[in-house]
Amino acid sequence: MFSSGYMMYYVIAGVLSLIGMVVSNRLKSKFNHYSRFNLQNGLTGREVAENMLRHYNIHDVKIVPAQGMLTDHYNPLTKTIALSEPVYNARSIAAAAVAAHECGHAVQHDTAYSMLKMRSAIVPLVKYASMAQQWLLLLALGAFGIGGGPTILFITIIAFAITTLFSLITLPVEFDASKRALVWLDEAGMTTEREHEGAKDALWWAAMTYVAGALSSLVILLFLILRFASSD
Repeated sequence: MFSSGYMMYYVIAGVLSLIGMVVSNRLKSKFNHYSRFNLQNGLTGREVAENMLRHYNIHDVKIVPAQGMLTDHYNPLTKTIALSEPVYNARSIAAAAVAAHECGHAVQHDTAYSMLKMRSAIVPLVKYASMAQQWLLLLALGAFGIGGGPTILFITIIAFAITTLFSLITLPVEFDASKRALVWLDEAGMTTEREHEGAKDALWWAAMTYVAGALSSLVILLFLILRFASSD
């Protein structure tokens, strides 16, 4: 039978997951909406990315297609921008916004943006912390009547602190990439005023998914810390 501590965690995690789902669905809705409006200049997402990289004199970053929807990302290890199917060959406002955003990360990398460097540095640690924390939770919160004691709870807090730190560092990285994208789209004349507002709206909701994720991590971390403090 679940302990009261685990049940409380389950309720909190459920509420936060629901919020995350709402934000994620809103992002998908916005992306689909702005995918229906083509750019006046007729450029594809790939071409927008190529233009932005060329503008910043970045010639060692590859742009490749990726499967799926909203799977776009920049890999600093391989210096690769992966653009999803609805972005790579699409000529829409949404495609331009996403492509420019991912190029924003490439510009961050090229200019040694401090927050990106910090996030990249802790990625290996985050990987192991993420793998361990769910199993640690089962013990720390007494799932199935198994109590792990304060030591396990403390280790669990450390694991969650690492992933929470990663989530919080991600926020300025993502907001900065969007800011770079929007400034370039405007200054380079890639978007009209109306198109620019659409790109801004789409990127704002993309950023909100990271905010929701960071908030979830922070709330759960605080919950664990309070449980640890009250276990004495």
